[in-house]
Amino acid sequence: MQPSTNNPAGTIMALDVGERRIGVARCSLDARLPAPLTALEHTDSVVADIERLVTDNGATALVVGLPRGLDGQHTGQTAYVEEFVELVKPALTIPVYWQDEAVTSRQAEEELQRRGQPYQKGDIDSLSATYILEDFLREHPEGRA
Repeated sequence: MQPSTNNPAGTIMALDVGERRIGVARCSLDARLPAPLTALEHTDSVVADIERLVTDNGATALVVGLPRGLDGQHTGQTAYVEEFVELVKPALTIPVYWQDEAVTSRQAEEELQRRGQPYQKGDIDSLSATYILEDFLREHPEGRA
């Protein structure tokens, strides 16, 4: 996979991996304004779907939210996400970075409730991925770890 030439600075994408859905967000390294992209269902084609999104968006890096317990400890969900990322990595030619995802799903749901408009579970997941990407960019202003 080669990055798209229509975005010379590239795009960073983020994933909020859950057992049913994966929230996806993206951000141009020029504009640096993360936005929700989509939510993918866990199907047999999910790795190919992620690969297609990476290619179609000219992504130069992928950030994955790493869930942990309230005290920073590894949990069953941490192991699940780590195993999932190991399945995805061989399909990608870009670096994958981890980002702590503490309470991003709760933050996303509260934001959507404040807006007072109808939303679906996938909207929570993609907005959560946006928060993961915002946190990564705040900690790594150059766009890489």
